[in-house]
Amino acid sequence: MSDQENPLGPPPWLNAPPVDPYPYEDTHDLRQGADLHPALLGLLPFVGLWRGRGQGGFPADADYDFAQEVRISHDGRPFLRFESRSWLLDPESKPAGEWVTESGFWRPVLDDAGRATDEMEAVMVNPDGVAEIYVGKTVGPTRLEIEADAIAYTPSGQHLTGSQRLFGIVDAALLYAHEVSIDKGDLRPHMSARLIRIGG
Repeated sequence: MSDQENPLGPPPWLNAPPVDPYPYEDTHDLRQGADLHPALLGLLPFVGLWRGRGQGGFPADADYDFAQEVRISHDGRPFLRFESRSWLLDPESKPAGEWVTESGFWRPVLDDAGRATDEMEAVMVNPDGVAEIYVGKTVGPTRLEIEADAIAYTPSGQHLTGSQRLFGIVDAALLYAHEVSIDKGDLRPHMSARLIRIGG
């Protein structure tokens, strides 16, 4: 488009100088980076880098063993970033293939004064073409229960129609259980694991 066709002229960013690297640190270690936002104090025990193993089932044809690494981090704003990657294990506990990868955000619902309530919202996405919106609540400082309020999937994505997740800190480990339904069927156990804190 010529200057005559665009009376506003070239956009101001067209010849702007280069930009420095992203200046804000995202951290799973509470000893470094930004201070944890006060609204996240109720979720503080979940922040960290976790690794462990678990067992999966439905909708796979048979149960399977897997290993998993979960990073729950923050950047000073009132939400947590959730990143998970898992891999299958053979009978000798050796890696047997990449498995489920997820990314998302957890955020407490704030009251009119900006204080966190026990209500929670979360968004989770995965490369199988599924996006999930959750609502739920914290139960004390070490338990989180969320259930899918809305699920969308791409035309070729997994036909996930229901999902429920329970997270808890038990004896300093992160435990969770995840149930799903496919094509509006009943919720069935999908994945569960016990993860040990390895960082944070």
